Amino acid sequence: MGEKYTVGQYLVDRLYELGLRHLFSIAGDYSIEWVNSYVEKSGIQVIEEVNELNAGYAADGYGRVKGIAALCVTYSAGALCTTNAIAGSYVEKVPVVLINGAPSIKKTLTFEQTGYSSHHFISGRETDRQVFEYITAAAVRIDSPHLAPMLIDYALTQCITERRPVYIELLEDMVDLECTRPSNALRAAAVISDEDSLNQSLAQISERLQNATKPLIWIGVEIDRFGLHQQAERLIQDLKIPYVTEFLSKAILSEDDAQFAGVFDGKSSSPYVQSLVKDADFVLALGVWLTDINDLGWPIDLDKTAFASWDTLKYGTSFNAQVSLADLVNGLIDRRLTCKAQTLPAKTAAQAPVMNPADELTYQGFYDFIQHQIDGNTIVGADASLNYFGSMLLDVSARRGFIVQSSYSAIGYIGPAATGVSLAKQDKQRLMVFSGDGGFQMTAQCLATQTRFNLNPIIFVMDNGIYGVEQWLADASVFHGNKPFYKSCILHRWNYSKLAEVFGCRGWKVHTYGELEEAINGAKENLNSPSIIQVLVPQRSIPDNANWKES
Repeated sequence: MGEKYTVGQYLVDRLYELGLRHLFSIAGDYSIEWVNSYVEKSGIQVIEEVNELNAGYAADGYGRVKGIAALCVTYSAGALCTTNAIAGSYVEKVPVVLINGAPSIKKTLTFEQTGYSSHHFISGRETDRQVFEYITAAAVRIDSPHLAPMLIDYALTQCITERRPVYIELLEDMVDLECTRPSNALRAAAVISDEDSLNQSLAQISERLQNATKPLIWIGVEIDRFGLHQQAERLIQDLKIPYVTEFLSKAILSEDDAQFAGVFDGKSSSPYVQSLVKDADFVLALGVWLTDINDLGWPIDLDKTAFASWDTLKYGTSFNAQVSLADLVNGLIDRRLTCKAQTLPAKTAAQAPVMNPADELTYQGFYDFIQHQIDGNTIVGADASLNYFGSMLLDVSARRGFIVQSSYSAIGYIGPAATGVSLAKQDKQRLMVFSGDGGFQMTAQCLATQTRFNLNPIIFVMDNGIYGVEQWLADASVFHGNKPFYKSCILHRWNYSKLAEVFGCRGWKVHTYGELEEAINGAKENLNSPSIIQVLVPQRSIPDNANWKES
């Protein structure tokens, strides 16, 4: 007789098989048995988080880099706190597994039949699962050891296939019950293209690429989510034409590439990228998602842009359904297409700006200065804030070296996401993230987890005392005159650098370029804890590429 094999062990083994090495968790009595008895004894390290929202954002950041992430929380009171993070992962196609420790069958039946409630119950067995059905690719309840392997495999396969979060409700009395062992390894299900739709799409795109005088490729986030980096690079090299990325897909390919022109994000793009997009007579958008953050102030010309995303090709009035992005890119490579020759501008190394160390910082000046602190081993992240604009035009040479949640855009995301990225990144890489002060106030406890586990992200908090991006979205004219800021956009000021004393890390407050340089040098030397740099900037100072919006 072999050793007893249980449901709890099955879930751990499947997660480890998929590459998971860290589990974000908040202690809860409905989930603690699985974490203590199974995860702690496995090759997966438990990262004890400070609250469920931060755990969800950390898992999201981890999943973007690692390709799979997981967090474990307790029923309702814990799980429902993760909904905003899980919703963001769902929108942006990040594979996160939410494991929700749930009350036993006996407790559930007692509540449903008599009304005698166990803590965290709302309305019986369906509440949490019904909530997460709307924001996950699969939501399963493990209440039978015989069905557990099938349900776990289904949920995890959906996670790695759809690249979206899944929900596994693990009842406390199921964990130690016996079940069958895993048989075959889990694999993502192949996306099947309709042959006619694929062939029509290939013919249509091929014809336009070969006949266009100024074709352009627009690389989108699905290239990253579905692991098509090498194929995209091969196609770009074969075609010998310039390409741009969207903000959400910034740096998924190295920005050192000679054919890379920049990030296209409407009127916030560089003047060169704007002219390139305007002058192009055909744009092939591979995996691009259209959002109001990806085309700021710019009407997309749908008559000259072919969108291959969401398993479809949309070009002008034509629409081809069931076209796999992988099949499309590989098909174009196989056709060995040639395009009309274009002269690509020679890239010149940006010169470090000459700053007077005593001068007060501005938003744009900060980003001009920070560019020269970024090298090939730097990962950059930005929160939903005015940092979107400043970070957009940074040169990031590390492939997959930029983290942003610009489609869902939950402020406060990047601080705790930095926890997950720090655990998933390569040892030689260093993480720098840029947060607004309003967003950082929402999730500042991320410093506690990062300090506890000796993680060393450098977190810049841009301190202007306002919800700057919210004011910009509602009425940007405030930044160009003397009108008062909306009262709802004014923050209670924190002394952010002093949080280092609370959490046991290191902190600096800077308002000049000399102080900024000193703080960055100190942060780079601090290898065993997070560094928080409070950057004081004037309230009406905004990045240059945000100035196009005047009202």
